[in-house]
Amino acid sequence: MSNPQPTAPSTPVTTTKVTPISGFPEYLPAERIVEQRFLDVIRETFELHGFSSIETRAIETVDRLLGKGGDTDKEIYGVSRLAGDDTDGAKWGLHFDLTVPFARYVLENAGKLSFPFRRYQIQKAWRGERPQEGRYREFTQADIDVVDVGELSPHFEAEMPLVIADVFSRFPVGDFVIQVNNRKIPNGFYQGIGLTDVTTTLRIVDKLDKIGPDRVTELLVESGATPEQADLCLDLAGIRTEDLGFVDRVRELGVTHPLLEEGLESLSAVIRTAMAHAPGKVVADLRIARGLDYYTGTVYETQFVGHEEWGSFCSGGRYDALASDGRTTYPGVGISIGVSRILGLLVGQGLVTASRSTPAAVLVALTDDDSRDRSVSVATALRARGVPCEVAPSAARFGKQIRYAERRGIPFVWFPGAGESGDEVKDIRSGEQVPASADSWVPPQEDLHPSVTRAD
Repeated sequence: MSNPQPTAPSTPVTTTKVTPISGFPEYLPAERIVEQRFLDVIRETFELHGFSSIETRAIETVDRLLGKGGDTDKEIYGVSRLAGDDTDGAKWGLHFDLTVPFARYVLENAGKLSFPFRRYQIQKAWRGERPQEGRYREFTQADIDVVDVGELSPHFEAEMPLVIADVFSRFPVGDFVIQVNNRKIPNGFYQGIGLTDVTTTLRIVDKLDKIGPDRVTELLVESGATPEQADLCLDLAGIRTEDLGFVDRVRELGVTHPLLEEGLESLSAVIRTAMAHAPGKVVADLRIARGLDYYTGTVYETQFVGHEEWGSFCSGGRYDALASDGRTTYPGVGISIGVSRILGLLVGQGLVTASRSTPAAVLVALTDDDSRDRSVSVATALRARGVPCEVAPSAARFGKQIRYAERRGIPFVWFPGAGESGDEVKDIRSGEQVPASADSWVPPQEDLHPSVTRAD
């Protein structure tokens, strides 16, 4: 009898090399704890200020994405089915920010919303730009907006930086500054000195940090400005004050225009509110322009003090007609936190760290394999009172179980039945071991959950 031939597997087994995809960040457990804590702070702060959470779909029609937000045709990821016949797929794209889908959401749900509508949204977005430090193709944003029907009270423009100042004061990002301008100031100023192509001038001045004053002057002259007009544009952009002193400095330039006066008045209201409620965190910076066309009033950019080379990580502004159905216009003001951008810079450079890589504050040890049920009972009792814990993976020597806890940063190890009167718990950092009951013992508050601290 001949030997049977081996049967080939129905599906070939192949080995695929694992390679990262640039621009799509993934976090290790300790880094993920930092991200989750940051998101918790953002969400808690937004809700403290009365903003309601919404979530929108990941895709929008390409026509809508192209119709808002400036030159975005090279940034949109198209969506289509890999199998089947789906002609609609070519019309869809992943949203590149949260503002465009929010505008559509307001139009579709206006009859169900209470205005002024205060919304926050924390979601992923996708943008097909070249990945670099702090800039990704897939990223998380956290936005707030206030939208009203027909008209929006200007006091909301002063509220935005107060919310952001609260967020960053609650999370260890270090010193920061929220830079504020009003688009009416440069618009009126440029018209007042005789420049008619205001949009081009704004976009050129908005590049000041990237290309420097000499190149900005060259571009302004190339666009039709005289050298004297270009100098005045730079003089305006050089004004920055922590108080209302910017008003006098603008007027010293000798330019007048009704729109300029409106902008000075509006920005003064924002700075006055910030001086009272977020002193030292908000400055009037007339260099800030924000290149997107839909901004019409106050604009914001935020930087880390000492890391200005990172650019802005939180920005936004007032828009008067982003959402409109042709009959009704919904003006609003909003600001967006670049969550992934901030974490990529802070975590990537080791400036912010988590105290441990697991939520567990306690490791419940195993005396032997037969004692697992008892250890699970201890863990269940601790969890019922809000103490995060895990049971040791195996009944190894206690020294090995303690080393397992040390590697993960777990501060306490619980030993069932170790003492004469019952259980004991050990702080493996200090070596102190004391009697404890799972029905009453709690760790110190600072050890209950992982802490996030700034390394420097």
